[in-house]
Amino acid sequence: MVRLAALLGLCGLLAACGTAADLDDAPVPLGDFRLGHNIVVAPNLVKGPLSREASEDEWIAAVTEAVEDRFGRYEGERFYHFGISVEGYVLARPGVPVVASPRSALIVKVTVWDDAAGEKLNPEPETVTVTEALSGETVVGSGLTQTREEQIENLAISAAKQIERWLVKQNRWEGWFGGREANRRRVAQAAAQAPEAEPATPPDGTETTAAAPVAGE
Repeated sequence: MVRLAALLGLCGLLAACGTAADLDDAPVPLGDFRLGHNIVVAPNLVKGPLSREASEDEWIAAVTEAVEDRFGRYEGERFYHFGISVEGYVLARPGVPVVASPRSALIVKVTVWDDAAGEKLNPEPETVTVTEALSGETVVGSGLTQTREEQIENLAISAAKQIERWLVKQNRWEGWFGGREANRRRVAQAAAQAPEAEPATPPDGTETTAAAPVAGE
């Protein structure tokens, strides 16, 4: 617990992660992955220094929703389950001098289960640490520009995005979710199901057709 609290205190040095802006795009290929159970717990939750308060239930609800929003888009042939433990957080407080105010941060541990095989893909939980994305609102500390609820939501979204990045790496280099071959198969299936492009219509509304060949040409 002491080590975790110290890590939270240094979160201003860690890299910031993404947002939910890409959720309307097609998901990054992830083989035969389909989300099964999405279990989030927070039995060992630690609040970092100079942080606002947030309850276990708030973190569980926010992370569960963010993970469902991101991974519910995948429609692979096999189910995989997530076990996620929220370990610690910092929610930047208002009224704290910028030089002393840590950036908001969240630490979670992730375990992935293969439903068909009935076993873990990673024997040891993967630790994912994210900080608030740097923006015009957060450059002076999100405690001055965001509500506590907004901070929680944004960190949960960033954690889900970072989990996705980790799984994409495992898929490509460790063969998770059927590996690269499953990626190629899914891309081919998506291309086959894509609607054909309609012929272009000129501004006057008439349909264009190929000119009939002239005899003798």
